[in-house]
Amino acid sequence: MFLLLSKILDLFLGPLTWGVLFIVLGLLLRRKRRLAAGLQVLGLAVLYTFSIEPVAGGLMRWVESGAKETYRPEVVYDAVIVLGGGLDPDATERSGRPEYNAAVERILRGYELLREGRARHVLLSGGSLDTRPEAVIEATVLQRQLLAWGIAPERIVVEGHSRNTRENALDSKKLIEERGWKTLLLITSAAHLPRAYGCFAAVGLRPDTLAADVRASDGKRPPSWLPRANHLSASTDALRELAGRVVYRLRGWTEA
Repeated sequence: MFLLLSKILDLFLGPLTWGVLFIVLGLLLRRKRRLAAGLQVLGLAVLYTFSIEPVAGGLMRWVESGAKETYRPEVVYDAVIVLGGGLDPDATERSGRPEYNAAVERILRGYELLREGRARHVLLSGGSLDTRPEAVIEATVLQRQLLAWGIAPERIVVEGHSRNTRENALDSKKLIEERGWKTLLLITSAAHLPRAYGCFAAVGLRPDTLAADVRASDGKRPPSWLPRANHLSASTDALRELAGRVVYRLRGWTEA
């Protein structure tokens, strides 16, 4: 039930949804001209505001500011934990090959650490919300990818049941305790790292952390004020992450 509610909430957290709703309400209330015009202008203003670089960049810098890296290059970790979220499952199912999204750096950073001998094992954590038997399981796809890149199979552990960050932490803990791993490194997107670490801390694990998929610029370059779809997407991602942090804290799933 929580997963269903989270997806519904996800829909209403998007500025695109707000903008469209205001515009549609304005059309439905066209007999009330001033109210209708105001709603339509508000809808367009919302779409414009969250589609420009200063707003999108500011939001992303805000959510990424809490990503504290504690990676120690002198340590050889027992395991690096790579959280799912970098795969496009629909495109992967269609093409039959791994198809990645903007968070592909998660698996790339994990691979680099394995290749360089900075971690003995990798724990790939990520399942699917799709209940079909043929649904793409991200951790399994990433396992095949690492094997193709030359990582030995005995170094790869797969956790393919988790459907959200809370379950990533719970299911990973079982595998970590079974194998007696002590030194751990958690890799996920910079925006996701504070919530992810909080979830692992809440179940009694305190891994070192390494941020991947850093998306915010330093803000030094003059920003563009032209609306762009990629800026709207970045704003949406940032707002969703902020809402996720609030919900997880209210449920006691993350350590504040």
